[in-house]
Amino acid sequence: MSIDSVPQPVAAVRNGYEEKLHQHWEDKQSDDINLLLGATDGLYHHHYAVGDYNHHILDAAGDDRERLILREMHRMETEQVSLVTGALAGLSPNARVMDGGSGRGGTAFLVHEQLGCRVDGMNFCAHHNHFARDLAVRRQCADKVFFHDGNMVETPFADETFDAVYTNETTMYINLREAFTEFARVLRPGGRFVLVTWCRNDAETQFSQAVSAIDEHYVCHIHARSAYLRELLHAGMVPSQVTDLTEEAIPYWELRSHSRLKTGVEVPFLDAYRKNHLNYLVIAAEKSRDA
Repeated sequence: MSIDSVPQPVAAVRNGYEEKLHQHWEDKQSDDINLLLGATDGLYHHHYAVGDYNHHILDAAGDDRERLILREMHRMETEQVSLVTGALAGLSPNARVMDGGSGRGGTAFLVHEQLGCRVDGMNFCAHHNHFARDLAVRRQCADKVFFHDGNMVETPFADETFDAVYTNETTMYINLREAFTEFARVLRPGGRFVLVTWCRNDAETQFSQAVSAIDEHYVCHIHARSAYLRELLHAGMVPSQVTDLTEEAIPYWELRSHSRLKTGVEVPFLDAYRKNHLNYLVIAAEKSRDA
């Protein structure tokens, strides 16, 4: 392993909000809604999904019904990663990619396995990183998939380190201007940034009770849809793809609302999506070669 494989960490928690958010994640070390779903194949996700589910599983009874619901949710979450890998298609296996907010590693492992590239995950949750590093050893890819302790908006990497950067449902926890400026810094000219996110549709409303309830539940601050495009351009990254999958995001939450593991956030998600107050977007942008 080269000396730059493990850069020196920088301060992960820098202010009161990040302290509160960090504690929120550190407290979730035995969260069944994440851990039970990944037990079958060792892929643990911290994102949601798009597309329809098999409605027949709701006809099952008792424990069988719950087992089928969890299995279907996991299938949908795993297939969701194709939103990232599809937008990164064409990357060389020699490419180096950063995962901003890598969680327990589910997306990072699939990006590596499907595209062959090296992935560096940045995450300020220590128990997530410890969990993911153990998985990397078990999945025999610890020489290609790394998990660094640190803050994704203030990384230890040198300028122009990465061919691509992605975030999978993590930008609602960060300041977009700060983050996109950092991502542009570590991207090589012409490099691609891909984000999957849920955001407030400010063309429809300036305030949504349902969106506020999601913010409170996850200790996040859901950004306005217009802010994403504005801040990408400010950072010198030019959007080339904007895909709205709001309608496709609804079935996942309908299915989850039938699970014994539902947490109560299902209702505001469904309300916000159905009213078009919340949008589910995939955005790809390229760093300007003149930036």
